[in-house]
Amino acid sequence: MRKISLFLAVFFVFVHVTNAQTVNLSTQSAIPLGTANNQPTNYISKVWLSDNGDGTYKNPVLHADYSDPDVIRVGDDFYMTASSFNEVPALPILHSKDLVNWQIVGNVFQNQQPFACYDSVIHGGGVWAPSMRYHKGEFYIYYPDPDYGIWMVKAINPAGHWSEPLLVKKSLGWIDPCPFWDEDGNAYLINGMAGSRSGIKSVLIMNRMSEDGTRLLDNGVIVFDGHENHPTVEGPKMYKRNGYYYILAPAGGVGTGWQLVLRSKNIYGPYEEKVVLEKGTSITNGPHQGGWVDTQTGESWFMHFQDKDAYGRILHLEPVKWVNDWPLIGVDTDGNGIGEPVLTYKKPNVGKTYLVETPQESDEFNDTKIGLQWQWPANPKSNWCFPAGAAYGFLRLFNVPMRDGIQNRWNVPNLLTQKFPAPDFSAVTKFTFTAKTIDEEAGLIVMGIDYSRISLKKTDKGMVVYKSTCIDAEGGKPEVNSAEEYIFTNTVYFKVKVENINPNSPEFNTYNTAENSRWGNAKCTFSYSTDGTNFKQIGDSFAAKKGKWIGAKVGIFAVRKGKTYESGYADFDWFRIEK
Repeated sequence: MRKISLFLAVFFVFVHVTNAQTVNLSTQSAIPLGTANNQPTNYISKVWLSDNGDGTYKNPVLHADYSDPDVIRVGDDFYMTASSFNEVPALPILHSKDLVNWQIVGNVFQNQQPFACYDSVIHGGGVWAPSMRYHKGEFYIYYPDPDYGIWMVKAINPAGHWSEPLLVKKSLGWIDPCPFWDEDGNAYLINGMAGSRSGIKSVLIMNRMSEDGTRLLDNGVIVFDGHENHPTVEGPKMYKRNGYYYILAPAGGVGTGWQLVLRSKNIYGPYEEKVVLEKGTSITNGPHQGGWVDTQTGESWFMHFQDKDAYGRILHLEPVKWVNDWPLIGVDTDGNGIGEPVLTYKKPNVGKTYLVETPQESDEFNDTKIGLQWQWPANPKSNWCFPAGAAYGFLRLFNVPMRDGIQNRWNVPNLLTQKFPAPDFSAVTKFTFTAKTIDEEAGLIVMGIDYSRISLKKTDKGMVVYKSTCIDAEGGKPEVNSAEEYIFTNTVYFKVKVENINPNSPEFNTYNTAENSRWGNAKCTFSYSTDGTNFKQIGDSFAAKKGKWIGAKVGIFAVRKGKTYESGYADFDWFRIEK
C-alpha cells in the first residue's frame, strides 16, 4: 500500500510539473479567445473555396494574408504557421489533412513581448517570418522580432498551450530563423538579416545551437552571400534529403522575386545554387518564401505566398518534382528547367479524401470565446470587450477613450479586425449601441495605411451615421468625413462590399475621386440599414490599401473622446462574411 501511495504521489507531482512547463502564462488573457475545442468543425467559407470538389484544387489555397508560411507534417496531420507582425493573438496555427483544406486551431500567444513595447501599436514590428519544426515529440516555433532578437516557443499540442517565449538570441536585425537537428545530434539555426535594422542584408548566417534549442553556441558563419546574383536573399528553410543539406530561400524581393535552392554535402557549404520557381509566364508575381513538405505517399509540395496589395500575402500550393536531387517547384511550362506557379492542379495524395473546410470568418458571438480569426493591433486590455455567451448572444465592445489630440485611427489599439478572406466579399454586422455621452461611437472599419469606416455616433442632435476616410494614416493625416445621416434608432446593420478591380480595367484607370487619390485593387463600398434588408450606400467607394507588411483588414470598433465615469458600449449581435 505504501508503495502504491508513493507511486501515486510521484505520478501527480510529475503531471503537475509537466503541465507547469507547457502552460503559456501569456495566454491567460482577460479577453478569452477560441481554441480548437470550441470552434465549429468543417467551417465552409461562402466566398472562397480552393477545393474544386473533383479531386483538384485552385490557387491560392488561402486567399488571405498568411505571410511567410511554414508547414510541416506529423503523421497524418499538416500544421502551418505564419507571420503576424504586431497583430495579436500572434503566430496562428492552422491544421489540414490534405494541404488544401485548412482550419485555424490556435494562436501561440495572446500578448506579445516585450509587453512595454507592444501594449502600444507598433505597425510592422513583432513576429516576422517564423519556422515550425517537430523534434522528439515536441513542436517548436522560432520567430524573429527584428528589433529585439530571435525567440523560441514549444508545445506538445500545437492547438493547445505553448511555452513562454524564450529569447534565444538578443540581436538587432536578425530575421527569418529556422532550426535544424542533424542525425548526429548536432543542432543548428540558420537565419537572414534585415538591412533596415542591422545594416546587413543578402546573406544567410548559420549558428551551432544547443540540442535542446534554447541557446546559440557561437557567433555564426556566413554560408551564402547573395549580393551578386540573388539580392535580398532571406527566409531560409533548412532540410536534409539523400545526403544533401538543402536551404530553400527566396530572393529578389517580395513582389518581383524567385525561389532559390542551395545544396551541399557539408552543412557549412560551399553550396550549389539553383532557381527552382519563378513567375515566368504565369500571373503569380513574386512566387517565393515558404516551406517544403512531403505526404505520407511520398509526394513533395511547396507552400508559398504571393503579394496581392490590399489582400495581403495570399497562399499558393505547388507540386514539387525531384530531378537529379534538385526540386522543381510548380510546372516547367517553357522547358527552361525552372518551375512556374500553377493555377489548378490535382490535389495531394494523402491516402484518403477529407471534407472541405476553410479558416473561420463569420462569428455569431454566441460562445464564451470569440473566434480565432480575430486580432488586435496591440496587446489587449481587459476592459475592451467581453463575450456574453449563449445567455445573450452578443459581443460587447466598450467605448474606450482615444488619446487626446489623435488625428486618425492608425494608432488606436482597440480595433478588432480580421483578414480579407477573398477577392470579392461583403462583411455585414448588426449591433445595438448604448451611448452614455456624446462623441461615443461604434462601427465597421476597413483598416490599412489608407482606411475608411462607417460609424454610429451620439451627438447633441441625436444618433448619426457617418462615413469617414483617411488617406495616408501612417503619415498622420487627419480623417475627412464625407457623408452623414441622422437616424432614429440605436440598432443598425452596417455593411462593406469589397470588390477586386483588375488593374487593366477601365474602372481601375479612371476611378480617381478626391477621396481615392491612391486607387488600389480592392474597392470598398459602405452601406447601412435599420431593418437588415434594405441597405443604403453612404459616401463614395473607397480604395483599400495594405497596412505595414500586412494586408488590409476588416472589423469592428467602439471608441470615444475624453473620459467619463461610465463608458457606453456596442453589443455586436453577429459579424458575417458573405457574397
